[in-house]
This record gives sequence, C-alpha cells and structure tokens, in this order.
Amino acid sequence: MAELSTPRQKISALVITYNEMGYIEKCIDSVSFADEILVVDSYSTDGTYEYLLDHPKVKVIQNPFENFTAQKSFTLKQATNDWVLFLDADEVVTESLQKEIIDTINSPNAQEAYWFYRKFMFQNEPLNFSGWQTDKNYRLFRRSKAHFTDRKIVHETLVVDGKSGILKEKLIHFCYKDYEDYKGKMLKYGRLKAKEDFYREKHFNYLLMTVKPIWKFFNHYILRLGFLDGKKGWTICYLNALGVLERFKTLKRLEKKNELAYYLVMP
Repeated sequence: MAELSTPRQKISALVITYNEMGYIEKCIDSVSFADEILVVDSYSTDGTYEYLLDHPKVKVIQNPFENFTAQKSFTLKQATNDWVLFLDADEVVTESLQKEIIDTINSPNAQEAYWFYRKFMFQNEPLNFSGWQTDKNYRLFRRSKAHFTDRKIVHETLVVDGKSGILKEKLIHFCYKDYEDYKGKMLKYGRLKAKEDFYREKHFNYLLMTVKPIWKFFNHYILRLGFLDGKKGWTICYLNALGVLERFKTLKRLEKKNELAYYLVMP
C-alpha cells in the first residue's frame, strides 16, 4: 500500500501599508506564490488602497494606525493560514528565496520561525555597509507559535514559542526611495521611540540628546564602514542619526506637555 504524502503547507503573506505606492507593487508581485495575500492599510492617501483594492490576488483591510506593534498584531489575527510571511511594503522576495520558503515550510524538520538576512537597496543600488550588513529580522513563522510583544511600539519584537532557524537567501529591502521619503521615515520612527520611552518612564537628558546622535553616526559611518558606501553611506548614516535626535526632541516635548497638564489640574 502506497504511503500517503504529506499535504502541502499553505502560507499567508502579510503586509501593512501607509502611502506605499512605488514600493508595494514589487512587494505584492514577489509574494504571488502565497496562498493568501493580506494587506492592512492605515488609510493611505496616495492611491495605495485603491491599487490594492483592484488587485485580484489581494485582500485589503483598512485599520487606523496606532503603532507598528498594534498594527502587526491586528494583521496577524486576520490571517487564514498558520504559516505566515510578514513583510514590510518595501521588501521583495527573490525567486530563490521563494523556493527556499516553500521548501522550508514543507520540510518535516521545519522550525517554528525563521530569521531573514536583508540586502539593502539605496534607490536601485546596493548598500553594502552603513550598519546594515548584519541586519536580520523574523519574517517567516507559525502564527500559532508566535506573537508580537506589546513592550515595543516601533521595531516590533516577535516572541517565538519554539525553535528558530535562519534562511540562506536574502530578502531585498528597498530602504531608500528619495531623501524626503527616508527622512520622513526616520523622523516618524524617532517620534514613536520617544512615545515608547515616555510610557516606560525614561526621562529626557540633554547629554544623551547630544551624545547619542553623534554616536549613531560615528558607529554606522566609521565603525560599521558606512564610508565605504560613498555618498549614499553618508546620507543614510546622517538620516539615521537625525532620527535619534528627533527621539530626544520629541521626548522633551512630551515631558513638557505632561508637566503642563499636571499643573493645570492641580487644585
């Protein structure tokens, strides 16, 4: 009697978006192999939602953006399949990575979650250094075995119940479309980190506001070899440091606003 073959594992591709035209098209095309493509949009105003709504392979839901952790946790709950591939809208899965993903989830020795290394693209040119050369993130995991911790609201952290592995093929990350786009992202991340600090009762400090942005630039541009990326390395390292500065400036504003509210309600 012939042995029954193991059923093929189904996978859901998940993405969160807000004004991602110019990125999302490549991302969606690269996950066309998935059994389900689910996108949660934060009320985009640049045509992203309309593009996704008209896409025959995409299920799109709109949900207000609170923070990255809350939005990704919401998205995770909407998935149909246990295996999920959770991407950012500016990430692209190569054909070789597609094959590795399919082979991995269908392996009898599959782990509960997998880290991906990423190849960063500055417009259409590779960014080889500038602090990103060892960057890796969880992108593939079993929904039943993982969740996003609510302790962080930006650079969300996945908690995995079980073993993790690392895929060999790299995920392509189109991190830089143009100067204003990347600057906007870094400032947004900085403000969210400030809110996270404020809720965790971390206090503003003038010394740290001076030292930390300088250290960020020095670390990425000198120690992490950003200068080898030429002009684009300088640009990326400067804007990353600017995001750190924005974090402290926002934390200072939040503390002042909190102090003002306290004095207004005092009898």
